[in-house]
Amino acid sequence: MHGHGGYDSDFSDDEHCGESNKRKKRTVEDDLLLKKPFQKEKHGKVVHKQVAAELLDREEAKNRRFHLIAMDAYQRHTKFVNDYILYYGGKKEDFRRLGENDKTDMDVIRENHRFLWNEEDEMDMNWEKRLAKKYYDKLFKEYCIADLSRYKENKFGFRWRVEKEVISGKGQFCCGNKCCDEKEGLKSWEVNFGYTEHGEKRNALVKLRLCQECSFKLNFHHRRKEVKSKKRKDKAKKDSEESTHKKSRLSSAEETSKTKDKDVGNLISGSSAFSKTSLNIMEFTVHVLLKPGLENFEHYFTSM
Repeated sequence: MHGHGGYDSDFSDDEHCGESNKRKKRTVEDDLLLKKPFQKEKHGKVVHKQVAAELLDREEAKNRRFHLIAMDAYQRHTKFVNDYILYYGGKKEDFRRLGENDKTDMDVIRENHRFLWNEEDEMDMNWEKRLAKKYYDKLFKEYCIADLSRYKENKFGFRWRVEKEVISGKGQFCCGNKCCDEKEGLKSWEVNFGYTEHGEKRNALVKLRLCQECSFKLNFHHRRKEVKSKKRKDKAKKDSEESTHKKSRLSSAEETSKTKDKDVGNLISGSSAFSKTSLNIMEFTVHVLLKPGLENFEHYFTSM
């Protein structure tokens, strides 16, 4: 008769039952909150054989992956080859690759290298040409290194300098011949380098710095063009200009001296006709002294 105005018993356990139900709900809610999204349900019974096999496979795959990551590429390759032979049969000799067609980066650069790259050469670029062009961009193309071993046949070899040679001064402050290390008496030369490259004939104007002996080898058949520094050229120009200026000055001075001699002669002849005390002579001398270009007339006249 609970809740209907009837009498209530003091020995009822309904309150305790309500509290226990609330506690159960709270524990269930707490478990749901604490449960992680990737957490699996707890099996109360024995696990099925298929589930156990899947778990074992996963653990074994983890172990294999760990061991494969610890290996390098060659060890991993040999392991795969051995496993293949173990399961499918065969010999290791069947897996040996032929190294006849193997190429390194230097082989690719030698095949596709160009002394000078034009716009036409950069039209169809594959990875091999791009590698050769990348190597070409790192070279220093101001002075060349020469091979003069076949100078008697009029055959020369030229190449651009590398970074180490630029730092050491080879080819600029040291002789540009690859077999010479002379540092004194160097001269600069311009050579029209004609060469054949990939079946095409090309020309390039090349600069060299060579010592006296190597310069003789370079000019063994015919003389090349020697390049002089700008300072020497400027000095030569100045000397030529000064010499021409001096000649013009001397010629102008000679002309003025001749005109002065004529004027003085005329003056002396005129003064002999008159007396020195007359006013006409005074006016004549003043008029002559005021003429332009006769500043030394007075000194010349008194020295007579």
